[in-house]
Amino acid sequence: MKGLLLLGFVAAVIGRVPDNQYARDKVLRLKPENEQHLQFLRDVAPALKMDFWQPSSLELVTTNRSVDLRVPAASVSETQFRLEEIGLKYDVLIDDMKTLMENQFDQKDNNSTNYNYEKYHQWIEIESWMKKITNENPRLISLFRIGKSYEYRNIYILRVGKRTHTAKPAIFMDCGIHAREWISPAFCQWFVMEAVQSFGRNCTMDTLLNKLDFLIVPVVNVDGYVYTWTKDRLWRKTRSRNPGTTCVGTDPNRNFDAKWCSIGASRNPCDETYCGSHVESEREVRAVANAIRKYKGIKAYITMHSYSQMCLFPYSYTYSLAPDYKELNFIARNAVMVLRSLYGTRYTYGPGSLTIYPSAGGSDDWAYDIGIKYSFTFELRDLGQYGFLLPESQIKPTCEETMLAINYITSYVLRHPY
Repeated sequence: MKGLLLLGFVAAVIGRVPDNQYARDKVLRLKPENEQHLQFLRDVAPALKMDFWQPSSLELVTTNRSVDLRVPAASVSETQFRLEEIGLKYDVLIDDMKTLMENQFDQKDNNSTNYNYEKYHQWIEIESWMKKITNENPRLISLFRIGKSYEYRNIYILRVGKRTHTAKPAIFMDCGIHAREWISPAFCQWFVMEAVQSFGRNCTMDTLLNKLDFLIVPVVNVDGYVYTWTKDRLWRKTRSRNPGTTCVGTDPNRNFDAKWCSIGASRNPCDETYCGSHVESEREVRAVANAIRKYKGIKAYITMHSYSQMCLFPYSYTYSLAPDYKELNFIARNAVMVLRSLYGTRYTYGPGSLTIYPSAGGSDDWAYDIGIKYSFTFELRDLGQYGFLLPESQIKPTCEETMLAINYITSYVLRHPY
């Protein structure tokens, strides 16, 4: 009991923002309308060390699409003055980053003996949870190590499904590709919890677990995720070292072999969308890709991200429509409709390049191109009020509504084999 209490205390302390990091930083939503506005962003944003939240890099900024930009406290006054001077309209989404980070932890854990799925958990807790839930449900869950991260942490996969003597089709789901998107690993844990608690009590879940295996990677980018708890809450990339530069990390969702580094990705190691030195240069990416290549029965690939409230499907690396566009669009439309039915949350849907922005090297495009037809990316809550700092009070509703969409997609896959 003392050990559990101490672990909870450590998690709470580590999860807070170090010193005055991000104090009085703001997130602005800009609405560039002309070339002058775009030129301002090209000239001023890098000089003032602004951080693009949506889209993920300066290269993807276009007119008539909003831009969410974190502005350091020291640059706020100058930035707002310049924006008003050139008539670039903006809204303040987040007024003080540090305050919002501290308020993100808003759920009290009144029962430290049980795993609280309505809280964010640091990696050591998630790793312990995976082992515990596997041991408690041996006929439903198996745990495997699929690789090691750059800093030699284990990368795990949970196989969830009723044991049979014959091979079953599988759904591959990963979370935590981008380190700062905490709601993503929270959903993977929620999904496993729902599977365990619903099995034998829910007809839909019984059918899915009897006839499918779910291959779940709760945290892909383990090193980056740990770094968001210990050093920098807004870290996005991996933690690999890049020879010839002091800049660290690669964007794992630009590192897959899907028209690698051709569009919406950077060859500059200092950029947030750095595509890496070569395809699958990142151990984390290689671990996921090898696991998918090894398991021959995967029929759907689902990857969880945040934020924007979108259900995306291939392609992101080209504006051309995928051969299965009509069917994927039909599935995505129905998935977001059933998601909306619970709390009224509105999601948009469509091909990644047309719906959010073009980007090469993404995991969903790669999965689709190797033959996994049902390939989807979810961008979970919200629309920018909290962005990557979604408070714990929204974990439950986010996961509950997303479960409806995932159940719809996986049930569709089961009814439409290929």
